Amino acid sequence: MHIEHLAVWTKDLEKMRTFYEKYFHATSSERYRNPKTQFQSYFLSFDSGSRLELTTKPHLANRVTDHLGYAHLAMAVGTKQEVDRFTDQLVQDGYPLLSGPRTTGDGYYEAVIQDPEGNLIELTTDLVD
Repeated sequence: MHIEHLAVWTKDLEKMRTFYEKYFHATSSERYRNPKTQFQSYFLSFDSGSRLELTTKPHLANRVTDHLGYAHLAMAVGTKQEVDRFTDQLVQDGYPLLSGPRTTGDGYYEAVIQDPEGNLIELTTDLVD
């Protein structure tokens, strides 16, 4: 058994798709549109086989910080040096760094940034040291 994909509601599908393609080398599907419900989505595929579905529809509610439900997306980028490099690049490009890079109490080396719409992304090493 495995997780097939994770879906994220978004206001700007194109901006979010571009972000994940640029920084995490995701490959995007064609945009899906349901004219009746106005729902739209992209499936983004990663080299590991995991997928992220970016979704939107009219009249979405704004995000509430620290609410129940999904907390973050963890992206394993390789080594500690790669975590540092990714973090530096994202910060230089204007994305907020919320913590790290650091080794956490549970053994991960990680940094936490926000994507263009404020979703938390942990940049981490491939394996717990």
